Amino acid sequence: MVYAIVRAGGRQEKVEVGTVLTVDRQKAAEDGTVTFAPVLLVDGEKVTHSASDLAKVTVTGEWLADTRGKKIVIQKFKNKTGYKKRQGHRQELSRVRITAIG
Repeated sequence: MVYAIVRAGGRQEKVEVGTVLTVDRQKAAEDGTVTFAPVLLVDGEKVTHSASDLAKVTVTGEWLADTRGKKIVIQKFKNKTGYKKRQGHRQELSRVRITAIG
């Protein structure tokens, strides 16, 4: 079993070939591919974590779609002052299917 831990949008995700990720908005290349920086690579019993060895490894995926996340509501309130504030936010996301680890 081969899998990798990649850095994607400020977080780390465990990916295998065929995994569909939802990450922060990524800009795809002209051919629709996205590359990720690996942090750890596990190939059966062999674990690779040194930076010099990981520089040779690439994790690529195909861009599927741009989406938006669930709406979150931010509410602020201060008692006895009449201060109320309401704000919403939807994160811009991309869906990516991992195609190769090598």
